[in-house]
Amino acid sequence: MPGGRVPGTRRRIDPAVLWAFGCIVLVLLVGSVYSSSFLSPQYLLQQLKVASFLGVIATGAMLVILLGQIDLSVPWVVAAGGMMATAATGWGPLGELFAIPVGIACGVALGLVSGVGVAFLRIPSMVVTLAMNAVAQGLMIVHTGGFSPQDSSSRAMRVMATGDTVLGIPNAVLVWVAVGAAAVFLLTRTTFGRTVYAIGNRERAAYLSGARTRVVVMAAFALSGGLSALGGVLLAGYASKAAQAMGDAYLLPAIAAVVLGGTSILGGRGSYLGTVAGVILITLLQSILSVMQMPEFGRHVTYGVVIIAMLLIYGRGRRSSD
Repeated sequence: MPGGRVPGTRRRIDPAVLWAFGCIVLVLLVGSVYSSSFLSPQYLLQQLKVASFLGVIATGAMLVILLGQIDLSVPWVVAAGGMMATAATGWGPLGELFAIPVGIACGVALGLVSGVGVAFLRIPSMVVTLAMNAVAQGLMIVHTGGFSPQDSSSRAMRVMATGDTVLGIPNAVLVWVAVGAAAVFLLTRTTFGRTVYAIGNRERAAYLSGARTRVVVMAAFALSGGLSALGGVLLAGYASKAAQAMGDAYLLPAIAAVVLGGTSILGGRGSYLGTVAGVILITLLQSILSVMQMPEFGRHVTYGVVIIAMLLIYGRGRRSSD
């Protein structure tokens, strides 16, 4: 694909990824000053479990950002996935069986609509996904009548989010590993992945080379919606029920994690290893800010500064390479 550079073909690691891992070590050292348990295996495993929820959501965000687009529908697609999965458990034994697929399917459907708007109607992704976020919010309010959802998560959802069946590793982490492995394969070993990078670099050039750019854009948004909904399913399983605002805390952290890991917010450049580093860094940063008792607004300011700084850095890099 013209201009499409797939990180998996590079022989050296992106310096931004090394910086992210270096910051992880620094945060761990700073955290150990505030609490001696910050470096304990139990604490680190718990943080990895917490990171898995963000990691699944950030995987979808990365796919869209690599296109040079953005998905602002994350908060209520996460909530819709969790709420519809728990609602399905009320259908009886069949609902218990299909709860997780129902939740994910709702996210895919919402993402697919956003993808159609971006790919075929040429609506800016910021506009269409923000509108889809409002649509999802309205649908969920109608579904619950404006009250908090009363349905409980299925046993499978709880086991997936809170259990540990393999060598004491949390199942949520294993879900993230599976999602990450699939994402790496998709981005580095398939035509879809090469087209994603090509679109992020030069969409018109990718189109003129014969790539099915519209289908890829539409599919990327559908995957983003499905992964956001899967994150909602995990969160609902973790809390044993869904909540209307359960996805609000994941939009900025997901975007910040992706750009912290070296993915250009302008598209066309980034590796999943960097996203993993960004997710872990954001999770540890959230933990240490909580220990330091920083107010919620301070955390949002931190994420916003990170995104702006990385946009400036990558913006300059893109212009200098053109």
